[in-house]
Amino acid sequence: MKRIVLLFAAAGLSLAALVSCGKLDVVGTGSVKSFGAVLDKIPRKTTTDETTGGWALFSPDGTTKFIWSKNYAESPLHDVMIVFEARPFMDAGLDTDKLPENFTVSDGMITVGAKLGREVLKYNGEATPLASYEQIVKLKRSAIGYHAALDHYGVNLGDGNLFEWAKDMSANDKDMVFVLNPGPFIAAGADPAKIEGWVFAKVTVDGAGGKPIEVDKILKPFNLP
Repeated sequence: MKRIVLLFAAAGLSLAALVSCGKLDVVGTGSVKSFGAVLDKIPRKTTTDETTGGWALFSPDGTTKFIWSKNYAESPLHDVMIVFEARPFMDAGLDTDKLPENFTVSDGMITVGAKLGREVLKYNGEATPLASYEQIVKLKRSAIGYHAALDHYGVNLGDGNLFEWAKDMSANDKDMVFVLNPGPFIAAGADPAKIEGWVFAKVTVDGAGGKPIEVDKILKPFNLP
C-alpha cells in the first residue's frame, strides 16, 4: 500500500510540474491563439498607445479600447485596462467624482484596469501586440480566464471588470466584449439600463465550487466583420 501511495504522489508531482510549465495549460495556449485571431481580424484597430506605451485594441466603432502593457516596469497607471467614453454614463446619471479610486476620468474618457506587476518584460525578438499578450499568459496566468457560458477567453481587470473575446469567432456572435461591473456606476448615480451603446444584462458565471450563478454586468459586445 505504501508503494502505491508513493507512486501516486510521484505522479501528482509530475502532473503539477507539467501544469506549472504550461504544457497542460489549455486555456492559456488557447487564449493566445484566439487573441491572435482577433488581432488579425481587425489589424487596423490595433495601435501603439502613446499614453501608456502599451498596445491598444479599439472596438469597431472606435468608442472603447482594451490596452495592455509592453513593459510592466514602465506602465504609468495600469498594465491591463479598458478605456471608454464617459458621456453615455453621465447622461444616465453618473457623477464621475463618486467613482472609486481604480477609475480615472480624463478628456471625456473613463479608464478602469489593474496593475499586474513591476517586471521588466523581455522578448525573444521584436515586441508585438501578441507577444505582449503572451507575456501575460507566461507571467500573470491568473489574470486569464475562460467564460464557458459565452465560450470566451478574457483578461481580468479587477473588481468584476473584464475584456473578453471569442474562442472561435466562426461559432460566436460576440467576438469581443467589454465587460463592466455595474456596482460602482450604480453607487455613483448611474442607471445602467439607460447607458446608451451598452447592454445591462445578467450573465452566467462560475460561482463558488464551480456552480453556475447569474450576475449583473454592463456589456459592450461586437461581432467583428
